[in-house]
Amino acid sequence: MNKSQQIRVKVFGLIQYEKRLFVCEGYDSIKQQKYYRALGGSIEFGETSRAALAREFQEEIQAELTNIRYRGCLENIYIFEGKPGHEIVQVYECDFVEQKFYQLQELIFTELTYHHPQKALWVDISRCKSGELRLVPEQFLEFL
Repeated sequence: MNKSQQIRVKVFGLIQYEKRLFVCEGYDSIKQQKYYRALGGSIEFGETSRAALAREFQEEIQAELTNIRYRGCLENIYIFEGKPGHEIVQVYECDFVEQKFYQLQELIFTELTYHHPQKALWVDISRCKSGELRLVPEQFLEFL
């Protein structure tokens, strides 16, 4: 089995505020489609999912989290950039410690894995539920 065929274990934080969801914007150039996902990332060996969530938010946007509540687990099998992917995702609901994050229009940051600028922003949850905006994994909608 090559590395691209491994199941990845991830953690994502759902942050909701005034009927909006804090997400990262992405783009699949093969599908020519924009998508949105909650912030988070891979859980490292020996690290709890909760600790990984805190680390990822600190690394990506220098944000501390509070009111961290476990919501569940989902399995995501997908195609991204023409390649199959498979991940097990631990989902937490949480809040930002600093109020400044709730006032942001958007935040540009560089994720360590991708080495190119990413955009985090608030999106209206109803636009995700209606299908106007593509939220991935799709099972996230069940947690909103």
